[in-house]
Amino acid sequence: MTITPKSEAELIAEAEILSKALPYMLRYDDKTIVVKFGGHAMGDEALGRAFAEDITLLKLAGINPVVVHGGGPQINAMLAKLNIKSEFAGGFRITDKPTVEIVEMVLAGSINKEIVQTIQEAGGRAIGLTGKDGNMVTVTRLKRTVIDPDSNIEKVVDLGFVGEPKEVRTEVLEVLKKSEIIPVLAPVCPGEDGETYNVNADTFAGAIAGATKATRVLFLTDVPGVLDENKQLIKELSRAEAQRLIDTGVISGGMIPKVETCFEALDRGVEAAVILNGKVPHAVLLELFTEHGAGTLITP
Repeated sequence: MTITPKSEAELIAEAEILSKALPYMLRYDDKTIVVKFGGHAMGDEALGRAFAEDITLLKLAGINPVVVHGGGPQINAMLAKLNIKSEFAGGFRITDKPTVEIVEMVLAGSINKEIVQTIQEAGGRAIGLTGKDGNMVTVTRLKRTVIDPDSNIEKVVDLGFVGEPKEVRTEVLEVLKKSEIIPVLAPVCPGEDGETYNVNADTFAGAIAGATKATRVLFLTDVPGVLDENKQLIKELSRAEAQRLIDTGVISGGMIPKVETCFEALDRGVEAAVILNGKVPHAVLLELFTEHGAGTLITP
């Protein structure tokens, strides 16, 4: 196969693109960036490779990436395969003992190792961990309040083995920050009662980002970011502006919990949170190393 050499103009153009990334590399040098990997990108081999290349490049550029992943579709597929039916209350899945065992198997045993391997194939070094390792994240049992549709009375629903972060210990992550190894975290955690709990991956990512004093937490989703009344991407929002858009109905439906997760991350001390489209190849690099980014930046 004959390869046509690039012209001098093409080579100079490529060099200019690389040089434009320099100020952003300096901005994030030695800073922690937590990236929640999920949605469509997790099931797409090419997007998964592009994500792994982005994360590897961040580490090689002197930035400290921490990857957090979920795996809802894969968990559902395994539960269906094993003929385990899920119960729901007020729209929330009740996670019983058999279910949380499957959750741990899929998240920590399957998905986690796939992501680790993909990063290593891209030239990085990665290690798969859960909230259990080093007692990293201890949780309390999550309870939700729902309105009974028949009586209109508010009642508390016990969701089973679903937790919310109570304490985050960063010793393991601090050791890895000084090494060449990229942590890949599954949101399976120990409870105060010694039981195993599943934690929402977005919430887990926000807790990790807050505890590590991350400069950014990036939430890779299946949407471009927050859209305005004309369905155009909003590049940056303050928390107050985002809340106003929720109150006026501009931010609605499934975007509300995504934005509220960003609020939670800001509450935990993260400098800024970003909602971006994981279906765009190299979305992480576009967000961090270009002037306008790739999603919606939400600031305090």
